[in-house]
Parts: sequence; structure tokens; C-alpha cells
Amino acid sequence: MRINLAVGDQARFSKTIGESDVYLFAGITGDLSPNHIDEEYGRTTAYGGRIAHGMLVLSLASATSTMIQARAGQACVSYGYDRVRFIAGVLIGDTLTVTYTITAVDHEQAKTFASIEIRNQRDELCAVATHILKFFDAPLG
Repeated sequence: MRINLAVGDQARFSKTIGESDVYLFAGITGDLSPNHIDEEYGRTTAYGGRIAHGMLVLSLASATSTMIQARAGQACVSYGYDRVRFIAGVLIGDTLTVTYTITAVDHEQAKTFASIEIRNQRDELCAVATHILKFFDAPLG
């Protein structure tokens, strides 16, 4: 199958992580760790305050994979994330930018592979991953 993307194609998405994002994510997932919801506890950690859930941070990559799918104009689904690493804590109020870069296109297997880098407003790398999209011969929409 021919995929309408090339190595180097990129998408970016930015968002400031608010307190409501962290609390809503905690409620949805049931992850009520004091790292995320207890400010007094957070002040005793190396981060100096509450941090966002790693999976909340990674979930922002979904916006960029959707942008890439729209650019391709082809039906696909997320095939998964590999080599996920949470490198630095994300504090409430940090603005994150996700950069999604296609690193390989496998037309035979109908898959693309992309590197994901998530950086804060200080250009510190907070999270990385590899994302795989699986394409189908069905029309988009």
C-alpha cells in the first residue's frame, strides 16, 4: 500500500498543563498518587511541587498523530508506542510542545514510525517515544 507520507514529515502541538488537566486525568484513571494531587507532598520531592502524570504528558502526542493522519488523507489507527521514557517532571503551568517526526515509512507493512519529543517552555526534554501508525485501504472518514 502506498502511504502519502515521507521521512521527515512533521507535526507540532503545544499546550499548557493546567491544574484541571491533572485533576481530571487523575479522576479518569484513578491515579491519585500524591505526586500529582498533593501540593504539600510535592514540595518535599525533587520536583518542588506536583507533577503531571507521565501518561497525560504522552497523551498530547495523540494530537500530532491525528495531524499527520489528516495530512496523509488516509485511514489509519495507532498501532502503539515503543521506547517511552519520561525524562523530566512536568509541573502544573508548564507549556509543552510535542514534535512528531516521521522516521520510517514501510509501504509493504502499511506502517509509519515516528519519533516523539515533548519539551517544556525551557526547551528541556520531558518525554520521548516511538509511535507506529497502521494504515488501511479504506477511505478516510
